[in-house]
Amino acid sequence: MARDELSRALTLRWQDLRGIIPWGDTFEGISPAGRYVEVERNYIWATEEGGDILCEVAVYGGPSRYDGGARASAMIPRPA
Repeated sequence: MARDELSRALTLRWQDLRGIIPWGDTFEGISPAGRYVEVERNYIWATEEGGDILCEVAVYGGPSRYDGGARASAMIPRPA
């Protein structure tokens, strides 16, 4: 589920994100197994402001299970 959400999160373009970085949100969802989970997305500068953007996604079964959640991340490169 984290990889699926990451693929959706990566549809945002660098140009659309640059003005709101750092940014993140958390929302409730239902996992493919039918469990209620929290999905967290974060967009942060990977190394320096104005450079590549790191997109991180975590899916977990509530705050007490955050450390055991699934994670996925990828870069949104700054356009040349």
